[in-house]
Amino acid sequence: MLWIAIRMLTGDRQKFYGLLFGIAFSTLLITQQLTIFVNLVERGASGVYNVPTADVWVMDAVSRTTDVNFAMPSTALDKVRGVSGVEWAVPHLRGSAAVRTQEGDLEGVNIIGVDDATLIGLPKNMVEGRTDVLAQPDSVIIDDVGVSNLFEDGQSPIGERLELNDQRAIIRGVADSIPSFTSQVVLYTKYSQALRYVPGTRNRMSFVLVGAADGVSPSALAAHITERTGLRARTRDEFAQDGVDFIIQNTGIPINFGITVVLGFIVGVAIVGLTFSLFIRDNIKQFGALKAIGVTNRKIAGMVGVQASMVGLIGYGLGVLGTVGFINAFSANPTFKGFYIPWQIPLISLAAMILIIVLTGWIALRGVMKTEPAAVFR
Repeated sequence: MLWIAIRMLTGDRQKFYGLLFGIAFSTLLITQQLTIFVNLVERGASGVYNVPTADVWVMDAVSRTTDVNFAMPSTALDKVRGVSGVEWAVPHLRGSAAVRTQEGDLEGVNIIGVDDATLIGLPKNMVEGRTDVLAQPDSVIIDDVGVSNLFEDGQSPIGERLELNDQRAIIRGVADSIPSFTSQVVLYTKYSQALRYVPGTRNRMSFVLVGAADGVSPSALAAHITERTGLRARTRDEFAQDGVDFIIQNTGIPINFGITVVLGFIVGVAIVGLTFSLFIRDNIKQFGALKAIGVTNRKIAGMVGVQASMVGLIGYGLGVLGTVGFINAFSANPTFKGFYIPWQIPLISLAAMILIIVLTGWIALRGVMKTEPAAVFR
């Protein structure tokens, strides 16, 4: 019986391919949009992920993310260093400025000042050059995404001279970093140099990066720093999650992507439901003939279930492969750098496809169950 069901399904190629297209397109839309959504909101934590050595981030009480922060006085660094359990603490500056290139173009950039002595605050890996180039005068390191935004394709940024706040900056290295949510150009330099590049205010230090002593957990240390100094201290994971939550709560991204996912589900139900119903209607005499020779409704339901499952699994596989192909095709684009498919997303898509198949199969099955064996003789 099951083989007969498969032959009936593949015998009508137009409807068979229509069912596959509906499932595949719906899976592709849901999986791709959820993948882009997750990777975009995770960009809110990129500033934290690019500093892998810091166990705890200390900031003003009103600061929320690496990009939404309120500067602290320099005395905050001494307060943090005086807390027991702190192995080391260094200043960290994050600000914005406008850079003028040699061609006269104006570009907004993020300036990140790292500790002069230890260079804590730099990304872990370099694409070109070494981190010790910051020891040279007026040196900056640009992120690899910024290279594509600031320079033409194929042009090396090494040695290029920029103008930052009427100060000279020379690019001497390229860092391999996770792009920010806005994919803006990022320039890394020493903390003392960053003070010259960022427009001056009374307080300049954005964060204090802290390393926990041996045997001290970051969460316990963060709570101790907050208690002793009155500043806001967050562990690396907590502060990364703060960046993600800030984007979710303060942008329209979740609503927009959610609407697209829902539309993908509705399109899948509409296309598959309509096509499957037409397939059942065109084969109603065959189902009637099977009933006439003694096939029970239970076996008929099993046949329809096999047909729906076969279409669903093949269409789902094609949709997931389409998403993988999309991510790989745009992997070289700086906007999509580091994009990946979390393992939970294919499972969500699979659950959506099962629901689509169950709904459309149940609707189509109702017509088969009502068919009388005599229908074949009419």
